[in-house]
Amino acid sequence: VQLVESGGGSLQAGGSLRLSCAAYGYTYNTYCMGWFRQAPGKEREGVAGMDSDGITTYAASVKGRFTISQNNPKSILSLQMNSLKPEDTAMYYCAADLGLPCAFPRDDYNYWGQGTQVTVSS
Repeated sequence: VQLVESGGGSLQAGGSLRLSCAAYGYTYNTYCMGWFRQAPGKEREGVAGMDSDGITTYAASVKGRFTISQNNPKSILSLQMNSLKPEDTAMYYCAADLGLPCAFPRDDYNYWGQGTQVTVSS
């Protein structure tokens, strides 16, 4: 399984970004996928998770601003980020794992992308 993120960038507070994660070699019926982030000097934290039943979970800090989704045939995981704040600045990672239940918000996922940087200035 290979995960490749894209869509990061630098922008001002209040703006929007859409992150994408392309999944290769991932053809399982039950799975978990999620977005995590890690800011300098901080632990990695779960941002949004989704399972193969379409159930989504969000960190309290992003609920109402971020939306996780998958395309059809579910090879692209996206994270739409609106009303971005400086505290959203971090490296964002896509993660995946097989089977249910999902570990989110814990980061016990077996497959990880290389990360994409998001920088929000005030």
